[in-house]
Amino acid sequence: MSPSLLLLLLFLGLWVTSATARCTITTFAKTYKKCVTLPTQGASLAWTYHPLNATLDLAFSGSFISPSGWIAWGLNPDSPAMTGAHALVAFSDPTSGGLLLLPFVLDPSVKLQSAPLLSRPFGLHLLSSSAVLRGAPSARAGAEVQIFAIIKLSPNRTRLHHVWNRGLYVQGYSPTIHPTAPSDLASRATIDIASTASEVTPPAPDALPSAHAALNAASWGFLLPAGVAVARYLRQRTSLGPSWFYAHAATQIVGFLLGTAGFAMGIILGSRSPGVEYGLHRGLGVAAFVAGGLQSAALLFRPKTTNRYRKYWKSYHHFVGYGCAVLGVVNVFQGMEVMGLGRSYWKLAYCLALSTLVGVCVALEVNSWVVFCRKVEEEKAAVTREGGGGGVESHHQVVKAKA
Repeated sequence: MSPSLLLLLLFLGLWVTSATARCTITTFAKTYKKCVTLPTQGASLAWTYHPLNATLDLAFSGSFISPSGWIAWGLNPDSPAMTGAHALVAFSDPTSGGLLLLPFVLDPSVKLQSAPLLSRPFGLHLLSSSAVLRGAPSARAGAEVQIFAIIKLSPNRTRLHHVWNRGLYVQGYSPTIHPTAPSDLASRATIDIASTASEVTPPAPDALPSAHAALNAASWGFLLPAGVAVARYLRQRTSLGPSWFYAHAATQIVGFLLGTAGFAMGIILGSRSPGVEYGLHRGLGVAAFVAGGLQSAALLFRPKTTNRYRKYWKSYHHFVGYGCAVLGVVNVFQGMEVMGLGRSYWKLAYCLALSTLVGVCVALEVNSWVVFCRKVEEEKAAVTREGGGGGVESHHQVVKAKA
């Protein structure tokens, strides 16, 4: 099985369905009057609403996806969206190792990822809050967390926008971006706490982010760099004739077609996620696609070998080709960070495939230099044996022919 096919099969399994939990009105601390099972991540919510003093007493239940991860629940006073939400985030204290619960406000700058997320007062009228682990002494993948909160609401305001999510790791006391699978992007619901009526956002088709990641990793991240290596090292083997060119062209064409499909999927994903922007990832993707398009267009204007402009075309072709390969590989790693796969087996698999390609290129590069140095030594020896002016003239002819 080829490395590119292996990469494609591995990345098609990126998304794993979360277990579904049943809600319960009873916790270790108290019993609530109502509960709902939330539509994503196996989370649930239980609460008691006291209309006399407009107080909401609630318990959110979710689970960690990594020992160094975080889990959050919050309310958005304006709309069912992440931006503008006031959240309580639970994670392991990096100093003591105990469970820590901090408040955060998710203002519009959060989606730009321009700076670490810093704890800020909850913003809403929070009377008390706490978090506990259930069934585990410390945070680990699958460990259940319950976040408790008592909030003073505005009178007669019972229709609330709930948001929740979880991430893979925390940097210091700053939660990093959560995964962006459809279930993660759809982790929000509007619930009337008086009637238990709920309005949830349906998730997008589950296979699209996985296909986007698989195609882009296999094309921009592997096939196009492999095509560059084919052109650089196989063309030096005269015994292959023009076969190196056909192998190079076929690899690049297949890679660009797959990359175009992956790029189109990225545009669709962006249109389905209003308010969620990944500026660096999108910019690198556009740059790589434009460079790939320029390379394809360059084939239509390829001068003949006898044309005096051929050397300028070759310089352009090499510069844009290497740039496209570098941009593609960098953006694959950036995409993994966006999807929350920075410490996953999928990243490990891609790194192994890419390192194999790099290792082959290094070996071929060393071999090319060894062959080149050997030829130079042989030419010098031939000149020395011939000696005299004829030898100098022969040496000049050899140098001229090599140039």
